[in-house]
Amino acid sequence: MDCVTAPQDRFAIQTHQLNLWYGTFQALKEITVNIKPRLITSLIGPSGCGKTTLLRCFNRINERYENVTTTGEVRILGKNIYDEDVSLGELRKSVGMVFQRPNPLPISIYDNVLFGIRSHTRRGAFARSERDGMVESALRDVELWDETKDGLRRKATHLTLEQQQKLCIARLLPLKPQVILMDEPCSALDAEGVERIEELVDALREKFTIVMVTHNMGQARRISQECIFMLMGKIIEHGDTSQVFLNPREKETDMYVTGRYG
Repeated sequence: MDCVTAPQDRFAIQTHQLNLWYGTFQALKEITVNIKPRLITSLIGPSGCGKTTLLRCFNRINERYENVTTTGEVRILGKNIYDEDVSLGELRKSVGMVFQRPNPLPISIYDNVLFGIRSHTRRGAFARSERDGMVESALRDVELWDETKDGLRRKATHLTLEQQQKLCIARLLPLKPQVILMDEPCSALDAEGVERIEELVDALREKFTIVMVTHNMGQARRISQECIFMLMGKIIEHGDTSQVFLNPREKETDMYVTGRYG
């Protein structure tokens, strides 16, 4: 059974006793967490605490590295993604990822948007009109259509960094993902670019479950509805963002969000 066909649960992502080792170093320790659908959940914590490692478990991209061992469960849309019958291709269609620095391919804007869907379907699966519709829909969803519609055949690498990051998000959308993972998506942008990407991410949560790693405490407070604080490979606290920042239950959380360490 493909994970994309599993029934929707009240949680989009669930982990149970998730552990991960890089060789002999244990990066994640007994992670059990439930992430709700159609929200932005931020992962915060000091460098090296396991935020990005946890994020990469959700589409099994950690397996690209050598000497990685994982135990426990990660359930997405009700299906354990570590089951033997799960197709990594199908999983990564359902769980898209946006990286720290924009990574458009050195091909046209048009072909960038279609790259993912072409990789997952046979040649000629879509008529030209269908492809054109996918491109326009995806670029409209990321508020990039008006800026690019007259230059769709231009190389994507000519876009500004902000536009490139929007394009990288647009590239996921023809695949119709359920979850979008974001690893510090604003870290390469100036203040204006950060503001516009945050506005876009906030709009996208109406359609997608979004999990975002950020080192920017202001950003976490502005755009996430729930927040997970991690420390030394463990989840210390998970709750409504306002509660985590204004009334944290744990001393370590309070010290971190008030800037006393990290």
